[in-house]
Amino acid sequence: MAVTVETLDKLERKITLTLPVGAIQSEVDSRLRKLARTVKMDGFRPGKVPMNVVAQRYGYSVHYEVMNDKVGQAFASAANEAELRVAGQPRITESAVSPEGQMAFDAVFEVFPEVKIDDLATAEVEKISAEVTEAAIDKTVEILRKQRRTFALRAKDAAAQDTDRVVVDFEGKIDGEPFAGGKAEDYQFIVGDGQMLKEFEEAVRGMKLGESKTFQLAFPADYHGQDVAGKTADFMVTLKKVEAANLPDVDGALAKSLGIADATVEGLRSDIRKNLEREVKHRLLGRNKQGAMNALLSKAELDLPKSSVQAELERMIASARADLKQRGMKDADTAPIPDDMFRPQAERRVRLGLAVGELVRANALHAKPEQIKAHIDELAASYEKPADVVRWYYGDNRRMAEVEGVVIENNVTDFVLSKVKVVEKAISFDELMGQS
Repeated sequence: MAVTVETLDKLERKITLTLPVGAIQSEVDSRLRKLARTVKMDGFRPGKVPMNVVAQRYGYSVHYEVMNDKVGQAFASAANEAELRVAGQPRITESAVSPEGQMAFDAVFEVFPEVKIDDLATAEVEKISAEVTEAAIDKTVEILRKQRRTFALRAKDAAAQDTDRVVVDFEGKIDGEPFAGGKAEDYQFIVGDGQMLKEFEEAVRGMKLGESKTFQLAFPADYHGQDVAGKTADFMVTLKKVEAANLPDVDGALAKSLGIADATVEGLRSDIRKNLEREVKHRLLGRNKQGAMNALLSKAELDLPKSSVQAELERMIASARADLKQRGMKDADTAPIPDDMFRPQAERRVRLGLAVGELVRANALHAKPEQIKAHIDELAASYEKPADVVRWYYGDNRRMAEVEGVVIENNVTDFVLSKVKVVEKAISFDELMGQS
């Protein structure tokens, strides 16, 4: 039987479904009989409850279930017959007029759009590259040394200097009045690490044990403490303890303490290089993937299914609430989160997902088993026991689906970059890592 599909809007469609009343009632009666064989009710032995009593108690709920099932089956069958790609859930309402002996329902729904991708050769993408330099390795070595530094008390007359660990008492006032967070005792920090504001570090630098000093500190206008942002405070600070930092030598002992198999300086630097190159590869892939996806979006023509955008909005808001709850926010479940906050991002995600899907379909960019395996092996390589990590991925379908999604994105990125005009740009290691 041919299915009549009515177009209401760009992507909105309507199908009228009809169900025989007799078939519905027959299914209801069948389910009630099955229920009667197991239902327990006061005053009756199991399986001996009269049908009229069962029907009276459960008839409405069973009828509701049957209607949902039958209408759902009818819609799925009609959509399949009409070869429709349905986006989201249909809105189904009972029709005002039904043929005799039938119940009619109107199903209003959206379909996925036709996606047209224009010539990618007319798009331009800046493709960045970066190298792991000896300077980057040196910097990482210093970070590792700092992580393993020890401290020893300085002489009583020694002045505090950069890299020293100090303990201070301080109190600040604005216009002669104390303020929240402006006072502390036995407060510990490392001079020169940027933990404290510049004026505070400058005041402590050069002080000796037991010395007190007053100084002014101007809080930046964008300071996180809104009550004091942009204001100037008068501080008094007293130095109570000064410890000099002792960094371990760069030698085999340091390499051994870090778990390097080849416990030599060369082995340490080689291991650092390997880890940095892995991180550089990951960041370059992310940056270049974003450029490729932006190019794809610029050439994709499609109408957005409202239902898909709404579903993505709901997922994003649910994720935001979960994050707020994790951060300890009270009433995270009920806090007002306006749709507009996430709508542009939700629309972009849906648009990109549809464009990627079309590109994958049209160019056979699906993830191959060997690609998935190679990606998992690469992820596992940075762990102490790679085989355990590989088993962890293969042991869960959701994790495998996530890996498959990443591989597909990589395939799409490579495909787009092979078609667009690529402008190569080399950047420094520090720029890539966000250190400059």
